[in-house]
Amino acid sequence: MSTEVKVPTLGESVTEATVGEWLKQPGDAVALDEPIASLETDKVAVEVPSPVAGVMGQQVVAAGDTVAVGAVIATIEAGSGKAAAPAAPASAPAPAAKAEAAVPAPAATASEETGDGVTTLSPAVRRLVLEHGVDPSKIKGSGKDGRLTKEDVLAAANNAPEVPAAAAPAPVAAAPAASGAPGRREERVKMTRMRQTIAKRLKSAQETAAMLTTFNDVDMSAVMATRDKYRESFEKKHGVRLGFMSFFTKAVALAAHDIPAVNARIDGDEIVYFDYLDVSVAVSAPNGLVVPVVRNADSLSFAEIEKAIADLGKRAKEGTLTMDDMTGGTFTISNGGVFGGLMSTPIINPPQSAVLGLHRIEERPVVRNGEIVARPMMYLALSYDHRLIDGREAVTFLKTIKEAIEDPTRLLIDL
Repeated sequence: MSTEVKVPTLGESVTEATVGEWLKQPGDAVALDEPIASLETDKVAVEVPSPVAGVMGQQVVAAGDTVAVGAVIATIEAGSGKAAAPAAPASAPAPAAKAEAAVPAPAATASEETGDGVTTLSPAVRRLVLEHGVDPSKIKGSGKDGRLTKEDVLAAANNAPEVPAAAAPAPVAAAPAASGAPGRREERVKMTRMRQTIAKRLKSAQETAAMLTTFNDVDMSAVMATRDKYRESFEKKHGVRLGFMSFFTKAVALAAHDIPAVNARIDGDEIVYFDYLDVSVAVSAPNGLVVPVVRNADSLSFAEIEKAIADLGKRAKEGTLTMDDMTGGTFTISNGGVFGGLMSTPIINPPQSAVLGLHRIEERPVVRNGEIVARPMMYLALSYDHRLIDGREAVTFLKTIKEAIEDPTRLLIDL
């Protein structure tokens, strides 16, 4: 008797996914709820659990195939099956995965095990293995059933001795370099489903919205002084660090109350206004930029905002964000300052109508009371859909944020 394994519901508006990796092979023993495959959706990577205990049966689709929600991708047969085979010896040749046949990589990089063993590299781990050129068969996995995690690969890459150029693996099928010229090669890597979706959405935003960006700068002296003064007591009481994001989130909530169009969206010939603020926080993850959502940010305390952002950031790096974490959002805050960015024109995250870009803090000369003094300044950028938001509203919104950051007391008295 066999049980069908179907693609689970992936979230609102997500109807299909790409099979990124088979975590179990036909004949392998499978426990109840044990992941048998990894799917890549437009937003996150999702593992498909086995609905019953038994033996891995037929794989109906192959890695790289696109599957719809509810489609059958495999079967689970009754029985006990065989245990996963141990890692193949280093001397055994490892067949390269079909999608990565042209990618230069050390032995066993494309598939961790040979013969009838289980390929246990998730898509994110596989990319890190290829990027850092490490041998997965020589890394001890700390994940479930000894599976490699991203942290295992990064640790191995950091501890690996430098390899002389002469010992580096030669590119596969690379064109011969000109005589006397340094070796040159090209590498083709298929875009992940998430990266393809990011590209489509950002291009669509440019083509659909009448996008415009307005700038201002803000003196961070008051916020930095407040943060320094209460840093230790805040962390001791709430168990989380007091960062700048909670100040800006609160400032956005204050400004959106006065300029509701910034926290709205266009739906056909109607404007949808929200009486709540769900802030999408742009976070850099292994697979690309993701924007998990802090719900009801306007009603949260500073500590609750910091805890929510810290949790989302941690799970984004671990690749454990769920579809619910990514769904929704009425306004976006993107902090390019953590990477040293001085100024940018952020792109709207559709169907939202505005995004606030934060940048690095640096001391610059400014005039205060007729004197030139050095102050920690930050450029702010607000990109917005001019179809919905007028220039006056955008400038006023950004000015309100500037005033609230320069005088944080305004955040307490709603001024």
